Formats: sequence, C-alpha cells, structure tokens
Amino acid sequence: MKKFISVFSILMLLFVLSACGTENEKAEDKAAVAAVKAEEPVANETAVEVTDMTGQTLAFEESPSSVAALSSGDLDMLLALGIEVAGRPTVQGPPIKELEGIPEIGNPHQPNFEKIAEINPQVLIAAPSFKQHEENMKRQGTEVVYTAANSVADIQQTIELFGQIFDKEKEAKAIKDNITNEIEKNTEQKAEAVKTLLVYGAPGTYLAALPNSLSGNLLELAGGENIASDFPNEEKYPQYASLSVEKIIERNPEMVMLITHGEPEAVKAAFEEEMLKNPVWKNLDAVKAGNVVVLPSHLFGTNPGTKVTEALTVMKESLGQVK
Repeated sequence: MKKFISVFSILMLLFVLSACGTENEKAEDKAAVAAVKAEEPVANETAVEVTDMTGQTLAFEESPSSVAALSSGDLDMLLALGIEVAGRPTVQGPPIKELEGIPEIGNPHQPNFEKIAEINPQVLIAAPSFKQHEENMKRQGTEVVYTAANSVADIQQTIELFGQIFDKEKEAKAIKDNITNEIEKNTEQKAEAVKTLLVYGAPGTYLAALPNSLSGNLLELAGGENIASDFPNEEKYPQYASLSVEKIIERNPEMVMLITHGEPEAVKAAFEEEMLKNPVWKNLDAVKAGNVVVLPSHLFGTNPGTKVTEALTVMKESLGQVK
C-alpha cells in the first residue's frame, strides 16, 4: 500500500511539473509575440492623405514643411491660410512688400526649373497643364499637387485641399464660408438677364468663354445670359469655343466682355480695330451702344483665388452698365 501511495505521489508531482512547464511555455510564447509586434512599424497617426483636383491621391507622413506655387491665385489662397511659401510665380513689375523675399519660379506657361530645383520644395502647386513635368519633379523629391479654377466651387475646393495638406482646416473652412456668404449676398437680387458674349482675347486670337469656365460661371451667378453656351468647345481648351459668326449675329449680344491675361489695352485696341473693319461686329447691338468692356486681367485672365468674390462684383457691375 505504501508503495502504491509513493508511486501515485510521484505521478502527481510529474503532472504538476508538466503543467507548470506548459504554462511557462505559453507565457514565453506570448512574450515573443508581443516583442515581434513591438518591432512592427506603427501606422503614423499624423499621416496626411488627400485627393487633388485631378483625382490624384497623395500621401504625406506629416504636413509638408515647404511649398511653392506657379500661379498667383494659388499663392493668394496659400497666403490667406497663413502658409509660408518658399517660391512664388514670376510677375511683371515690383511685387508687394510681403512677397519681396520670396524667390520667383516662373509661371504655369514658363516654369523656371532651375529655380524650382534650387528651392527644392516638398510640394509644388500647379495647374493640370504642368503634368508633363511631373516625373522630373518627383525625381528631385518634389510632389506636385494640381488645382483647378473653372468655377467658384473649384476655388473653394482648392482652399479645402490646401487646408487638409497643411493642417489649416479650420482656417480653410472660415475662408470657404466667407466666399459662400459673399456670393449669396451678391446674387440675392438678379437683374434681367443681359445677353452677353465673353471673349477671351490675345492679339490675333479670339475665343468664346463657355459656362464651364470661371468667367462663364461668374456670368451665370451674376444673372447674365451666355449666348455661346451651346458653342462646341475646343479640344485643347474645353472651357472655350471658336467664335461662330452666324450664331453671334443671330443672337446679337447686348454686352461684349473681353478677357485677357495681360496687356488689356493692347487687346482692346486690336479687338476694336477688328470690330470697325468687320461688319459682323460693327452691327451688333453691344458694339453700336458702346457696351464693350475689358474685364480686369488679375480677376478674370487668371485664377483670382480668394478674390473671386471681387470678380463677381465686377461682373455684376458691368452687366448693370448696359445702355
């Protein structure tokens, strides 16, 4: 009997030791798993992921520390948000005092790649037409963010995009809301629709601005009627159309508004000369009544940024001057 108890005791001891060993092994396994997990990279909670105006998705580990812009409108929006800018578009004449120390990097049509490389911004803000140079920018470590300005909504969306990228969402919302309020105040009362032809002009070249252009959108908001709304758009410039002489005569605009990127007086003089020698223009009601205006180039010839509300005011006032 004693021998049986002794054997039983030994077996029990072995069982307890085995169980302890199993528990120790489990504990060691858990510790090993925890160590592996600790070594795994943790997702960056401050990561920024955005979709720009071309539908391109970009991701940044954190808000970019340097940015440059090729257009005055994008520059205006960045500065309005309180974002420090490393490079700005080249302008004619002296810049305003606040921009004097910021290097010029060219414009959307003539980027200065040497200057951009010298500044080497983390982000370059550009129009979709810049896409052909995107790979060169990426090779030097610069991400290109594309914007759009074919409507008031585009400009507001771009402001929101900048707010997301540069951690200025609160400021972006305030600017967007202010634009919305100003637009609503300016469009509460609309005058009787004025038949209008919007002409984008450069020496020797004239195109009609369509409703899907910024000036076309502003004309609609101001209560004007775009007589070229159904003109077929140009393949390379989908916001514009060739001037259809027959349709212009048929619709006989009451107002002609000229849009130009620069040298407004030269464009107006060339256009007036064209009108004087061409009976098509000479016999239009707008021309006979002297209702031909050149819209300010800084508001209509380029992206006006946050000044889009000023552009709407000018558009509305111009329509109100129809004789």
